[in-house]
Amino acid sequence: MSVPRRPPALLAAPLLALALLLTGCGSDGAPAKTPEGVPGRGAAGPQSDAASALRASPAPTPAPSPAEIPDLGPQTHAAIPAEARQAFVVTGEGADSHQSSAVLYSREDPAKGWQPVAGPWPAHNGMAGWTDHHVAGDLRSPTGVYTLTDAGGRLPDPGALLPYDEHPRFAVDGEGFFGEPLEGSFDYVVAINYNRTEGVSPLDRTRPLGLERGGGIWIHVDHGGPTQGCVSIPEELMEELLRTLDPAMSPVIVMGDGETLGR
Repeated sequence: MSVPRRPPALLAAPLLALALLLTGCGSDGAPAKTPEGVPGRGAAGPQSDAASALRASPAPTPAPSPAEIPDLGPQTHAAIPAEARQAFVVTGEGADSHQSSAVLYSREDPAKGWQPVAGPWPAHNGMAGWTDHHVAGDLRSPTGVYTLTDAGGRLPDPGALLPYDEHPRFAVDGEGFFGEPLEGSFDYVVAINYNRTEGVSPLDRTRPLGLERGGGIWIHVDHGGPTQGCVSIPEELMEELLRTLDPAMSPVIVMGDGETLGR
């Protein structure tokens, strides 16, 4: 008795099903479906690995720029010597105002830049305000950036780091513009190096620019009113300033009305 032969189509069907299971892809190249109809997840190729690595690694944060002294314009910043690491910034309320404020900045870490270390402190300047071209008797304080190298006063040295000249000639009396007593104004002073020779007592009267350009411009003890061209701050703050200004840090004063300093 002969055995019936299976039709060829019946043999091909299991082979086709096996081939589809082995390849995992449909005839159109789409991912194979799970029984629930969710696309299958195959192994990621090299390009997928690189993309994942880029997404996982955030871009490096750029280092912050060193801090600048606020409210100073490029011209004023450029006038500050590169070696200066202390800056006493005195900002007037207006070109014709005798009211101002002062902040001491330090640049101990060049990477961080300028940082405020004291102030703001109340201050006075010249009775008539500020000027870019100071002359004797104009009652205005000279604007600009000036080095600070010498100190002194009628009272004993309170611990100044700058060279200090104690001398009775720093005594002063009389009245200020508003009738306030001037006594004690020069108990402590720091010479502002405008039209003077550096490295000598603030009492020295040498005027390199000539007598007509004025001189004797100091930071001194405030007497409660405007000055003839100096900058003044309260006595206890004057003592603090003397104990802080360090010749090793090449201190400067940056002074002027706000608009001028913003140039």
